[in-house]
Amino acid sequence: MNIEEFRNYCINKKEVTEHFPFDDDTLVFKVCNKMFALASLKRWESGDAFINLKCDPDYAQELRAEYESIKPGYHMHKRLWNSVYVHSGELAIEQILHLIDHSYDMVIKGLSKKLRDALN
Repeated sequence: MNIEEFRNYCINKKEVTEHFPFDDDTLVFKVCNKMFALASLKRWESGDAFINLKCDPDYAQELRAEYESIKPGYHMHKRLWNSVYVHSGELAIEQILHLIDHSYDMVIKGLSKKLRDALN
């Protein structure tokens, strides 16, 4: 997966916007103004790319136990976020896309009913 594929996949989800709220390196995708995916452009260019993705706490533990390339979220709440290293070759693109979908869905679940209904 390259950065363009990552960006296109995220930005094409319903009500998603992209931002650089922290600096000009960290690309952040939000749904209804809530973060669901973050990535460092510099790390991506250097070949050490990872995506921070929100995750169900139990599922996060299972993923970390099964995959070397999934670690507790870098600079994030370790219980709720994973760093998914995309260039390790361990994860297929389909798995990474599934984890992006899961993160997006986790954020949607946390929205108010009014906002969830507006997305449908």
